[in-house]
Amino acid sequence: MRVTVVGAGVVGTMHAWQAVERGHEVVQIEREAEARGASLRNFGQIWVSGRAVGEELDTALRARELWEEIGARVPKLGFRANGSLTPVRGDLELAVAEAAVARPDAAARGRELLTQAEARALNPALRGEFTAALYCERDAAVEPRTAQLALREELLKSPRYTFLPGREVREVIGAGTVRDDHGDVHGGDVVLLCTGAWLGGLVRELAGPGMPVRRVRLQMMQTDPLGEPLTTSVADADSFRYYPAYRGDALDALAAGQPQNETAERHRMQLLMVQRADGGLTIGDTHEYEHPFAFDTLEDPYDHLVEVVESFLGRPLPKIRRRWAGVYAQCTDPSQVVHRQQVRDGVWLVTGPGGRGMTCSPAIAETTANELGW
Repeated sequence: MRVTVVGAGVVGTMHAWQAVERGHEVVQIEREAEARGASLRNFGQIWVSGRAVGEELDTALRARELWEEIGARVPKLGFRANGSLTPVRGDLELAVAEAAVARPDAAARGRELLTQAEARALNPALRGEFTAALYCERDAAVEPRTAQLALREELLKSPRYTFLPGREVREVIGAGTVRDDHGDVHGGDVVLLCTGAWLGGLVRELAGPGMPVRRVRLQMMQTDPLGEPLTTSVADADSFRYYPAYRGDALDALAAGQPQNETAERHRMQLLMVQRADGGLTIGDTHEYEHPFAFDTLEDPYDHLVEVVESFLGRPLPKIRRRWAGVYAQCTDPSQVVHRQQVRDGVWLVTGPGGRGMTCSPAIAETTANELGW
């Protein structure tokens, strides 16, 4: 088959990967010189721990397997099975962690409840005060700023793959055929629109105004090198409030008995933190849903994150090197992992994985390939 993939973020690149792996010819078109959206502006987390039971968890677990397989072939992805720790404080947070370990899916996620001493033995950088920590062995990480580049470098070794940057697809002119803004026609058997948060223009024309996808804005930051290994990813108990895997009586009791910090509640925050290959820490994040989004970043969320991180590390953070905002596309139905829609003969739209994009993209692409009979 001849496959045209529109979009060079992680979702589009994983679809190109699946197609090439299955012996098809692929042309991948990207409107920028390089992808600049949410696929770069994220943690690089392969985050299994908080996923909802059912399709979301199954997709994340399968994606985790695929990331490890691909990472073995493409070392520049920076794949590492680092796991995660969520330190907890007090009885209410501890009860949520205990409930998580008692769930039937705990073994699949590699969950364990560690004492303070056990958590510090696993991640010695956590020298602050906490009661215990929820460990998830199946969580992992890659390097988000370079992952797509590394995948494409490997794809370019195949004579069946072509990358065309700096082109915007403007028109569908037939089944499996599009025209770009250079006037060039790309014909084939199937077109996959993996355009991320770009939901206007041609995407809106093809999908219609009722597309069940919304845009979400987030803020994040990155520090100078920590000076020591942060051996696991780290979350805080606000992640219990955010991720669906923790819903239940214990979480209800936490919400009733321990109100969230006012800044964290206003900006719909949780702490996620992971160490980059250069030793710096990527830290976030916030969630903004109401349009129009602000064009600037706000300092209060950053101040809150610094306070939480320093309380876990028991030391001041290194200098903040970068701050940024990003926007991703998320299905309006939170139980839906991705929005996959045939919008014309031979043309499919794949978008809306939300904050699951980096985690789930290999399995999302695999499912697309299976459903299209590749």
